[in-house]
Amino acid sequence: MIVLKLPSYEEPPKGTHPPLSFPDYASTRLRAPSQPLVVLPHRLTEVTGPLFGDERIRPGDNDLTRQHDGEPLGQRIIVHGRVLDSDGRPVPNTLVEVWQPNAAGRYRHVNDNWPAPIDPNFTGGGRVLTDANGHYQFTTIKPGAYPWRNHPNAWRPSHIHFSLFGRAFTQRLITQMYFPGDPLFFQDPVFNSIPDPKARERLISVYDHEVTTPEWALGFRFDIVLRGPAATPFEEPRP
Repeated sequence: MIVLKLPSYEEPPKGTHPPLSFPDYASTRLRAPSQPLVVLPHRLTEVTGPLFGDERIRPGDNDLTRQHDGEPLGQRIIVHGRVLDSDGRPVPNTLVEVWQPNAAGRYRHVNDNWPAPIDPNFTGGGRVLTDANGHYQFTTIKPGAYPWRNHPNAWRPSHIHFSLFGRAFTQRLITQMYFPGDPLFFQDPVFNSIPDPKARERLISVYDHEVTTPEWALGFRFDIVLRGPAATPFEEPRP
């Protein structure tokens, strides 16, 4: 007889994940829940499917610079890292998705219409599966900063959005990767909504000269820890 053990929720480390309501982040005033959250336990259907696996990966999905006929504009970069559990174990076969604006700070989206150029050779989305050691890698273009009207003269620091799927469709985590030394950190409420300054630092990638490819691309490392005291901050705190 096979007994399937359903996963349970862990108490998230205090100060790591941003609150659902953060007044300086204007849109949370409207979308944050006004009542306490209700924790729904996992059921069998949630942990047995559907899953996003290698059937979702197409050739070139992990190279955002090769998805069109021409070369995109901007600084080419290689972003890599490992997805790890709380005890340092690698998490293999996890679908990692990224999306980002182009080098001018503009998304290929109908609602993004600020006066920055659209790059016809850059869509800004990619995906890859982690390997047996939990490693992933993307080639892309360093994204530009962009205005977003949250407060006077508000600009988002350069960042790449990350989405990770776990063992089931309902187990999805979303976070952002920033770049070292960005001058816009001081006024960004998304970054500063994370209570613990040390946890904020875990969202900042590290320049990696070992991965930097001569006359081709700069390398940056961004490890993602799913839970525990060294967890990467995610956009919504887990129950």
